[in-house]
Amino acid sequence: MFRRCFLIIGVCSVSYLSSGLLEAASPGLSIIMPRGVQRGTESVMTFSGARLADAEEIFFYSPGFEVTKIEPEGANAAKATVKIAPDCRMGEHVAQVRTKTGISEYRTFYVGALPIVAEKEPNSDFNQPQAVALNVTVHGVVQNEDVDYYVVEAKKGQRIAAEIEGMRLGNTMFDPYLAILDAKRFELAAQDDTPLVKQDAAVSVIAPEDGKYIIEVRESAYGGNGNCRYCVHIGTFPRPTAVYPAGGKIGEETEVRFLGDAGGEIAAKFPLPGDIIPDYSLFATAENTIAPSGNPFRLFEHGNSLEQEPNNALNQATAAALPTAFNGIISEPGDVDCFKFSAKKGQVFEVECLARRIRSPLDPVMNLYHADGKGIAGNDDSRGPDSYLRFSVPADGEYIIRVTDHLGKGGVDYVYRLEFSPVKPSLRLGIPRVARYSQYRQTIFVPRGNRFGTLISASRSNFGGDLVLEPGELPPGLTMIAEPMPGNMNVMPVVFEAAEDAPLGGKLLDFRARHADPNQKISGGFYNRADFVIAAPGQSLYSWRDVTQLAVAVVDELPFRLEIVEPKVPLVRNGSMQLKIVAHRKEGFDAQINVQLPFRPPGVGASSSVNIPKGKNEVLYPLNANGGAHIKKWKIFALGSADVGGAGWVASQMATLEIAAPFVTVAMERAAVEQGQKTEIFAKLTHSRPFEGTAKIRIVGLPHKVAAPELDITKETAEVTFPVTSDKASPAGNHKNVICQVIITENNEPIVHSNVGATELRIDKPLPPKPNAKPKPQPKPVAKKEEPKPKPEKRLTRLQKLRLEAKQRAEGTAGGE
Repeated sequence: MFRRCFLIIGVCSVSYLSSGLLEAASPGLSIIMPRGVQRGTESVMTFSGARLADAEEIFFYSPGFEVTKIEPEGANAAKATVKIAPDCRMGEHVAQVRTKTGISEYRTFYVGALPIVAEKEPNSDFNQPQAVALNVTVHGVVQNEDVDYYVVEAKKGQRIAAEIEGMRLGNTMFDPYLAILDAKRFELAAQDDTPLVKQDAAVSVIAPEDGKYIIEVRESAYGGNGNCRYCVHIGTFPRPTAVYPAGGKIGEETEVRFLGDAGGEIAAKFPLPGDIIPDYSLFATAENTIAPSGNPFRLFEHGNSLEQEPNNALNQATAAALPTAFNGIISEPGDVDCFKFSAKKGQVFEVECLARRIRSPLDPVMNLYHADGKGIAGNDDSRGPDSYLRFSVPADGEYIIRVTDHLGKGGVDYVYRLEFSPVKPSLRLGIPRVARYSQYRQTIFVPRGNRFGTLISASRSNFGGDLVLEPGELPPGLTMIAEPMPGNMNVMPVVFEAAEDAPLGGKLLDFRARHADPNQKISGGFYNRADFVIAAPGQSLYSWRDVTQLAVAVVDELPFRLEIVEPKVPLVRNGSMQLKIVAHRKEGFDAQINVQLPFRPPGVGASSSVNIPKGKNEVLYPLNANGGAHIKKWKIFALGSADVGGAGWVASQMATLEIAAPFVTVAMERAAVEQGQKTEIFAKLTHSRPFEGTAKIRIVGLPHKVAAPELDITKETAEVTFPVTSDKASPAGNHKNVICQVIITENNEPIVHSNVGATELRIDKPLPPKPNAKPKPQPKPVAKKEEPKPKPEKRLTRLQKLRLEAKQRAEGTAGGE
């Protein structure tokens, strides 16, 4: 049951003001109605959100759906007539809308086996409940302080079961309470949060006598609002809360027991698929009925080992051989299960304890021991409430693993699995989020005759190396431009380009990447999570949906294109550049265009975005590289958006930006000067790359009223001396941010070395004259002799300068250096 301190946060949707020029922006999807449909029927489904009037296609992420008709329902909704196959998988499904101008967010809906009836108010009085038949699904809404009652007729010994989809519908923070009562209002069964169905509830009882039974539905704290929709299944179907074992070997037939149903255990056999399928479930059946939702079931490469009681103590551990999955039930409070296995030195195992992830109420704690009972490792919550550890076998021998509940609880459905697997490489792709709790720009929508760009992220585990993207079969007229992702990078720029004659259309892609070395046989696919219901404090996530396909579409053309004027010179370390970006507009389109650089090479900085002003066609995007910027020729793209009746997005071509080492570095000596005097700053140049012609070298960061001229250098220049002038008003003190810059021109473009060296300049106040100082005696005149030619002045070292300065100050004659 939820505490009422939780804050309700809806799913983010992004909307924009219309410019009235074009209706060409991505649609938004906020809800699919009805929230549930019956398989084996035809249903009219309404997709509501924003800018959906030009809907052309519904993307369903799983089989079993055939769209026979789509028509607009006003400007912000579309109605689709959909045939649902009789064998369509029951439970949660995902869909999104493709329009002529984009792809919506994806949303969920449910498929069930039972006929659907609607709630009819008033049904909030226990003595006047809404009568329904057994084996139906009721669609209703809980308003504030609302309680909905439904009455069914049952025979003695008949199962009465109910399961509600509320929080799982992903509408809002709705924590439902579900109860079965007899006609005298005696509560036979009640649930708030059933682990099997997360924050929703499921109950089942055996009718003690013939008569009427009441199903009560409400919000757990008597809250509610118009968004608290629910689908409650009421019938004689089985409703087990666990399956044991909760997994099996792929490609084999497995015997299981369904646990926790009011009618007792249900034994069944299931042939398992030959491949591992995420979110796989088994559905219990009994008396020609089927459970509304499945029990999660793990598909595994290895077989099962079941616990043998008693196994509470280490010396009673159930023995099995690896690799395997240990299965058990913490069947009563205080129960402990131990398993024994042999392993060889050097073997490494991933040990996963699965309980909450298979919807068990168990909060497992896992400990690993030597055969003599000496502890090795333990874990509680590395996988949320579940446990995990990586076990590197220290020596040949026997080992024992122990499982119990964190709070010492137990019960018939406290099922768990311990899966021992060798360490394997894994890879997962994604698109980095650009907005918190939002699906915004998590799809690929490319305007015809234009481009769209995104970043693809890669999460590597237990391997390294370059990656190559494999998008699969793209829609006609669409191409992808992407270089291999280096092994030291986890994100890469990707640009999609649609031909001018590309047909409008789209599809869901099995978007993948593989190791650049095909002999490694490492690959992985796309993954995205949509957050539906988030609560504070702690921003806990209560309803979400993961998908493993990438939605891609060619959409209507937009009235502008972007181009990067590819630099003819590199961006050097500790340097800067003005990257020119040009907009090609169609006649009549003059809106402001916001431009950003989604990908920046490591060590390169830039502002988050710049704007091409209304009516203008270009902008300079300032870039800078730090001293550790990765030296390489990188691929980048610009991404632009403009108001075209919503945000229309385009990308530039994939352009090359070279990061290079500086052509020259400078070592400058520190200097000092007295206010109003002159000095010099001496600099030695080190050339790492030759350049033609002359370059400019200058000092920036000088204090107020201190100046030094810009000088010319060539590739032969080894040292320069900057004459520095100060003013009586120049600020006294030690000034540390005195920086040397060099600007080299190549291919008629500047290569700006923003900081090739730094030094300090000390400005001193003049010493006051000594009191009562005697004037120095005038020297006696002497006969003038022919003076020898002066020798070239030898430059003093910094130490010699400091000694001379100290001597001059002692004599009261200090001046500039």
